[in-house]
Amino acid sequence: MLRRLVKSILRPFRPGLEAARRSALGLPGVGAVDFGDLRRASPISRKFGVDRGLPVDRFYVERFLDAHAHEIRGQVLEIGEDTYTRRFGGARVTGNDVLHVTAGNPVATIVADLADAQQIPDDRFDAIILTQTLQLIFDPPAALRTLHRILKPGGNLLLTVPGISPVATKSPWGPTWYWSFTERSIRRLLAAQFDPGQCRFETHGNVLAAVAFLEGLATEDLAMDELTSVDEDYPVIITALARKSAA
Repeated sequence: MLRRLVKSILRPFRPGLEAARRSALGLPGVGAVDFGDLRRASPISRKFGVDRGLPVDRFYVERFLDAHAHEIRGQVLEIGEDTYTRRFGGARVTGNDVLHVTAGNPVATIVADLADAQQIPDDRFDAIILTQTLQLIFDPPAALRTLHRILKPGGNLLLTVPGISPVATKSPWGPTWYWSFTERSIRRLLAAQFDPGQCRFETHGNVLAAVAFLEGLATEDLAMDELTSVDEDYPVIITALARKSAA
């Protein structure tokens, strides 16, 4: 009863109290936000920022791979091309394969769908680089079963997936862009195949970086501290390093 009475007394003052709170925090009032160049219903670019520089998601992908470059070694599998294998693996790589889902990719050494790739032998790779690809596979659990199977014991999966992202419906991969992920969903997916104690997860990004990425801005449009600040509520990408348990 007393609580209701207090609420009824304070109710007329709430708008003023909320305005005072925003002012104290340096936040703009309702209707006073300056959207500037972003006050538009279409993005600045629909090309993920490629036409402006390095896409924001790729900044995080490459930062992750650089931090774990020492794990890219031995026989390595990458999807679509071997750019990251060569860039981050260097002399540690003794052999590399490139997988593509359809024939016609001139650098592909394996044509297969990761959701059903029985033609790839068990325990073949020391490292697998899978960046921004799992969202294009309708059955992620099946793909992760394959990835675990074809890793050698002690081998590593270096995985990145989109969180907050454009889906680019008119791009070549638009028709098969099925998913976005959270750290929790990736943890559960990987736990079905890998020992959770052998997995490390990170979220990358914040609300500003997410807005910039959605608008098609590039890394060069943001300051370094704006890119590296992490807010787990606004993940641009999620990364995972998953090691297959030794036999």
